[in-house]
Amino acid sequence: MTECIQSSFEFQAHFSREVVARFDGGAMTSDGGAVLLRETDRRLNLLPRLAACFEDRRRPWLVSHPVKEMVAQRVYALALGYEDLNDHDQLRDDPLLGVLSGKPRAGEKPLAGKSTLNRLELGGEEPSRYKKIHYRQEAIDELLVQVFMEAHPQAPAEIVLDLDATDLPLHGRQEGRFFHGYYDSYCYLPLYIFSGEHLLCARLRSADQDASAGSTEEVTRIVQQIRTVWPEVRIIVRADSGFCREQLLKWCENHGVFYVVGFARNERLRKMIEPQAQEAARLHQLRGKPERVFTEFRYQTTTGSWSCARRVVAKAEQLEGKENPRFVVTNLSTEQWLAQPLYEQLYCERGEMENRIKEQLSLFADRVSAETMRTNQLRMDFAAMAYVLIEGLRRLGLKGTELARAQATTIRLRLLKIGAQIRITVRKVWLPLASGYPLQRLFGQVWAALRC
Repeated sequence: MTECIQSSFEFQAHFSREVVARFDGGAMTSDGGAVLLRETDRRLNLLPRLAACFEDRRRPWLVSHPVKEMVAQRVYALALGYEDLNDHDQLRDDPLLGVLSGKPRAGEKPLAGKSTLNRLELGGEEPSRYKKIHYRQEAIDELLVQVFMEAHPQAPAEIVLDLDATDLPLHGRQEGRFFHGYYDSYCYLPLYIFSGEHLLCARLRSADQDASAGSTEEVTRIVQQIRTVWPEVRIIVRADSGFCREQLLKWCENHGVFYVVGFARNERLRKMIEPQAQEAARLHQLRGKPERVFTEFRYQTTTGSWSCARRVVAKAEQLEGKENPRFVVTNLSTEQWLAQPLYEQLYCERGEMENRIKEQLSLFADRVSAETMRTNQLRMDFAAMAYVLIEGLRRLGLKGTELARAQATTIRLRLLKIGAQIRITVRKVWLPLASGYPLQRLFGQVWAALRC
């Protein structure tokens, strides 16, 4: 039976004019602003170095899609909002993505399809007959820290390393699948480490372990790499109570690293701040608004889980109808930070890290549907590099503009999603952008900043 393909779509008329749509516009894209990401990568030299983290043992004369093209194709697509490998069966014919990925004959030859990209992700720890591409995780880890240090023209006096864990829900039978009671789901429990807006570590972990598992090793690796370049930098580790473990605290004390870490409340701690709690309740009753009273003391655990007594800063807070005590353990002295500013200015700033983790999810770091943890780790790495690329655009191109503090999704929607035609000639790649784009002035500012 003959199937008729609809080639013309009629809509409600506009006064006396017919409204008709057809898929005959030629080479066009909705991602015209992605050329700004390409300029950002030129400044960072990120994707070529990421491609160097892979080992390709295919026969070069038989290769149609080099690793450097596939890696760039994958990262740019994530940054532009295409999360799934299936998307690339259509994207592989996009001339603009071909230009972004460095395809010599962009517009003439297609990029890699979903099956080829899948083989890139499925590479084992060592090349084999059927999986001849594999990646070196330690090289990717080192690259993240290297890009962070390159972002500073000179060594900073102080940096803060923020640690946190999040959950990535699982809906299949992936390797390392485990039910986590707190999140009430089967999930992974990745560890993230940031310094400000810079991502330093994205480590995939199974959920059958403590939230702090592996954190000491990751902090050790990062601090060692940073101190080879900045030996005098002052480093502060900041985290919530899930990371308040003797191993991490002791390591920091032994290696000249400061820490400000949340400390889970208990009855003994609560009794130690009883006078401050009563004072906060009195002030709350008197003034009718939330009140805080701060104190500090030396504390040693009764179970012997701590090797020594440590400074604990306590906040006794009275809210409407309930109290809200909080505790922080630190090796910063009172001369360096008094109790109240240490809690309110230093410790509470760690809440900004949650926005950075949300950006990871908006770049599809939670797309961990592959069978093995190694493959899912690589997907997290690709999402991490997409974040580094967008953060570089924000830092280098958007500084001083209305989008200077915008999140990745906002930057994608307002700056990268621009309708454009694509014309590729012998000498030029022409990209006529939509005349009605409302942020043309901003686009020009970003372009000028990136060309410096």
